[in-house]
Amino acid sequence: MTWTDLERSTQANIGLGSALAFVAGATNAGGFLAVGTYTSHMTGVVSSVADYLVLGQWSVVLIGVCSLGAFLAGAMTTAWMVNWSLQRKLRSAFGRPLLLEAILLLCFGVFGSAAEAKFWFFEPLTIVLLCYLMGLQNAVVTKISKAEIRTTHLTGLVTDLGIELGKLVYINGHTDTPVRANRERLRLQLRMVACFFGGALVGAMGFKWVGYSTTVPLALILMALVWRPLWADYMAWRARQG
Repeated sequence: MTWTDLERSTQANIGLGSALAFVAGATNAGGFLAVGTYTSHMTGVVSSVADYLVLGQWSVVLIGVCSLGAFLAGAMTTAWMVNWSLQRKLRSAFGRPLLLEAILLLCFGVFGSAAEAKFWFFEPLTIVLLCYLMGLQNAVVTKISKAEIRTTHLTGLVTDLGIELGKLVYINGHTDTPVRANRERLRLQLRMVACFFGGALVGAMGFKWVGYSTTVPLALILMALVWRPLWADYMAWRARQG
């Protein structure tokens, strides 16, 4: 069994979540250096749409609306691909959206190079593409872990981390219902935050010193996660063909 296989375990979910949090952090930080905006959380996008709507900056509003729609479309794509594959009992059900993400990450490198060459329309296109990628990826782990693990944004993770830390330092008095921190959940949250930060650090350094080719190792990480279930499905298909 691999981290993206149809058969799931808690350790597989945690391993996949850690790897994807790293990729998301690298993509988000690198994307900021490339196009000057973060693309992994929709809270800021929606707020900016409202701000620029009031300021009358309609082009920025349009980009924000398209970014929100792209993130939503990415999550919808994952849901469609996973459900289609599950109905056919394919082992690569959870890996297929990640393969698509890997291909699009390479496209991001191409778009980014064009944006760097000052073709104005490629920058908003790159922003929309990154939002689509984040929606695609976040929906994979959300669906696999039944919404217990998120990888593309930290607001919920840090909130849950704060709750568990609050329980950890709470001093119980004389009570029949003592407050206890869930240490396993606490370790998971710390791991996700650390992986996202580590990825952001690597992505920022990569885009600063290497450029858009930084997307290549990120795409290879995703492909390494999904190739075995995909190969198993291919061999099963070959066997059915005769």
